[in-house]
Amino acid sequence: MIPRTSWLGLLGVAIAGIAAPPNVVFISIDDLNTDIGCYGSPQVKTPHIDRLAAMGVRFDRAYCQQPLCGPSRASVMSGLRPTTTGFVRLKDDLREKVPDVVTLGQFYRQRDYYVGRVGKIFHYGNPSDIGTDGHDDAASWMERFNPAGIDRTQEENIIRYPGGSTGRKNGLGISMAWWDPVSADEEHTDGMVAKQAVAMIDAHQNEPFFVAAGFFNPHCPYVAPQRYFDLYPLEEITMPDWETARRDLDDVPAMAVQRDTPHWPYYLDGVTWEEARKCKQAYYACISFVDAQVGKILDALEGRDLMDNTIIVLWSDHGYFLGEKGLWYKRKNFERSVRAPLIIAGAGIDQRGAVVTQPVELLDLYPTLADYTGHGVPDGLDGLSLRPLLETPTASWDKPAVTIVFHGPEAQGFSLRDRRWRYTEWMAGAAGLELYDHANDPDEITNLASDPAYASVIAELSVRLKPYAILQP
Repeated sequence: MIPRTSWLGLLGVAIAGIAAPPNVVFISIDDLNTDIGCYGSPQVKTPHIDRLAAMGVRFDRAYCQQPLCGPSRASVMSGLRPTTTGFVRLKDDLREKVPDVVTLGQFYRQRDYYVGRVGKIFHYGNPSDIGTDGHDDAASWMERFNPAGIDRTQEENIIRYPGGSTGRKNGLGISMAWWDPVSADEEHTDGMVAKQAVAMIDAHQNEPFFVAAGFFNPHCPYVAPQRYFDLYPLEEITMPDWETARRDLDDVPAMAVQRDTPHWPYYLDGVTWEEARKCKQAYYACISFVDAQVGKILDALEGRDLMDNTIIVLWSDHGYFLGEKGLWYKRKNFERSVRAPLIIAGAGIDQRGAVVTQPVELLDLYPTLADYTGHGVPDGLDGLSLRPLLETPTASWDKPAVTIVFHGPEAQGFSLRDRRWRYTEWMAGAAGLELYDHANDPDEITNLASDPAYASVIAELSVRLKPYAILQP
């Protein structure tokens, strides 16, 4: 471990005219897809996330390494692929899989930063683990805060579908469930997360800090103050037609949707079109609620004159279906499930309002932050620093984005995304292939894998995918 530098030493550095190392504010938003204003949504109201995007660089095609909370977050925090660590199940433990791993939090602890976490950065059962350390990694942090608001303490008020029942008899971790209480932001867990993040910034603004703020919304159950629901009149919420949605899956390998087909559509048996529409409204309300909390953190940084020496990263662990193809939730190798928001702004990011369209991976965050805070990229990471793209958004970038969906040793698939194609192999191709042309089919309606005209494309993409497609036991 690098010894802690005395503040007299830092004062001497400042006097000598050498810039202090940049702070990092690391904002994670659970289950957030790209239905955001700055990503082109005409409906979803996210003025503060849009404001952050205008300050820095938005990555239009950022992809998770596994569309499941635990493995995705472990990948981000370790800079390693799920296939490198073997962390592919929710119940997996990063320290058991890779005992000597140096997480992103540890990296900054070793470099004399204050490193604190509030809310969900590593995996938490949501809402069951709210108020606890969940599946957190203790070695990553100097301090950990676990607030619990009425979304956790008054679960009996949450309306759960099918049927609109209330009470605790139905699980909420995978649910179609919502609640719109007349309440203040700070009565909710995410309002408390924002308040604590600001308090951490206040307490450590005179030293280098890495403050991680992990928001639980818009993960189900979809709970937010009523005024955020009011932003989205239910009559303005649209849903795909079931029959049209079903046709989208006609040419898809069975393994691609094996978890969804028993109760298709919407994953849970008996959920109606109208109930799903209400849940979509609630999901959007939760996005706007979280957006307001992000705004409080940005206001705190601006009010304390910390923007110029703080790197701000906003990311989600994966995407999310809201009825497209009749699907809900994540855990699929489609674009809607694996594409996630990613915005980087602040210290050293000179491009303002820029958009990167080359595919990147969330595991690139670790080396990027190490690079931009002046500490050098450690050896052994699977990602690459995004500095070339942050400096020149149109720069050449040939590394593909690769995602695994793991249902078990006999049911897993790897998907490769480059600038034009999404190519997926299920069980090394034995259980089916998928090929989508994003130049002409951004919604992935037509699987071209069986078309002989694309045999050469498949052959090339299969070769590119092979080094990453390591089947997991």
